[in-house]
Amino acid sequence: MAETYRILVVDDDFSIVDILETSLREAGYQVLAAHDGEEACRMVNAESPHLIVMDVMMPQCNGILATVRIRESHNIPILMLSAKAEGSDRVLGLEAGADDYLVKPFYRQELLARVKALLRRYDDLGSIREIRGEDRLTVGDITLDTAAKQLIVRGEPVRLTATEFKILRVLMSHPGRVFPAEEIYERVWESDAYAVENTVMVHISRIREKLELNPKKPEYLKVVWGIGYVFEAP
Repeated sequence: MAETYRILVVDDDFSIVDILETSLREAGYQVLAAHDGEEACRMVNAESPHLIVMDVMMPQCNGILATVRIRESHNIPILMLSAKAEGSDRVLGLEAGADDYLVKPFYRQELLARVKALLRRYDDLGSIREIRGEDRLTVGDITLDTAAKQLIVRGEPVRLTATEFKILRVLMSHPGRVFPAEEIYERVWESDAYAVENTVMVHISRIREKLELNPKKPEYLKVVWGIGYVFEAP
């Protein structure tokens, strides 16, 4: 049920917070509110929300900095809000650790669809509910334990966000198969893919930083230029 989820809304524009709160409460979610990044970081530690809706542009500690700090110890899904249609804010947000982004102004239905998809993905990671175990996926010395929802890199556990976990599950379930960015997006974000190359690319780059010895010369997670991405043993 939606009411089991707590969503933290972070925006310095009180009118935007009111709109978001109303939409989310009407959909059955519990809603917490913060108005800057510092307050958001404190509330994450104190209230343990299940999802964060984070604005980019805020005074003092903006959404990008807050996301970086939150990602140091939490894999909570983060939906970034941007007032700009340009790609720069989107890429910065994704590189900081956001799972998805939404450009203002947005439709209520789109907001709720993104929230629902992110929460479902977070559930899959096992951070909210206990999920029935499945087999381990192992390629070379990289193992994705889908029962424990954990990545093991050369014997060491590595923290993943829900989005990163699902991307790896798609790729490692079919080692050697090349997945176009559009197919990865549709499988992971569970929505139609349109101009999604940058979004997928940024997440792939973050995953490489966590599992490759040299992310600039990846051994496992490779790009096949003009086609897509493949996970294979070196």
